Amino acid sequence: MSAGAGVFQAPAAPAEFALSQADFREIAAMLHEDAGIHLAGSKASLVYARLARRLRALGLSSFRDYCALVKDRKGLDERQRMLAALTTNVTGFFREPHHFAHLERVVLPPLLEAAGRGARVRLWSAGCSSGPEAYSMAMAVLSLRPDAARLDVRILATDVDPDVIGQAREGVYDERAAAGLSAPLRERWTKPTPSPKGAARRLRVADEPRALISFRELNLNAAWPMKGPFQAIFCRNVAIYFEEQTQMALWSRFPSMLAPGGRLYIGHSERLNGPAARAFVAEGVTHYRLAGRSGA
Repeated sequence: MSAGAGVFQAPAAPAEFALSQADFREIAAMLHEDAGIHLAGSKASLVYARLARRLRALGLSSFRDYCALVKDRKGLDERQRMLAALTTNVTGFFREPHHFAHLERVVLPPLLEAAGRGARVRLWSAGCSSGPEAYSMAMAVLSLRPDAARLDVRILATDVDPDVIGQAREGVYDERAAAGLSAPLRERWTKPTPSPKGAARRLRVADEPRALISFRELNLNAAWPMKGPFQAIFCRNVAIYFEEQTQMALWSRFPSMLAPGGRLYIGHSERLNGPAARAFVAEGVTHYRLAGRSGA
């Protein structure tokens, strides 16, 4: 899925269900309204592939009927399933490893030293998908402070998709998903778990990283019930799906959620834009420190 303009490209025929340009526009409008994601017309085949299974499950014969359902108040649960189906969830352990190296070498040492004296430390994985980012943050903490769960150190992990939040809480991944884990980290912080016959070997994240994380459902373009402050926020490869105005609105909300000297990490293809860019000092291409305040 990508943001940007595009000409509607209908799925190749023959198709089990007809997806008209009007149907696509309705679906795209609902996705934009609910999650701020702009769906280009060139993604019609993706929409068809992701939602055709929902039509089959519901016994519907057309996308027109599906649109009518998810627009109705009685279809709110299905609308949430539609949002989940259309939200891209690409993630991995220690993805964009330079961020975790900076977190571990620069940001965490003074925070965890202070935590040992009773200070509060809060990190946020905003758009956590199925959990590897949050678990990677927890492993970085534990590598420096194995007793972190006994201190006031916690990680909030949020995503708009309740299905991936459920997967994240379970903390079970196949070996391909765990490819970013080094052998020592895999040995220390995961353990084998039963796999379906013929399936790839599966690993379960150990109790210690799990104890640091609270997984919650949250739409970044809706109200935020938490108050912070956070010493570091990871919001990576999320804003790329938003239009420019939505991106600017999102970036503008982070400064007030950060503690003095707090860090913001964004995706490799993202850049801060709008007034919020003046609130941060770049420490790398895609990681920033809150400007005008002292910190590590």
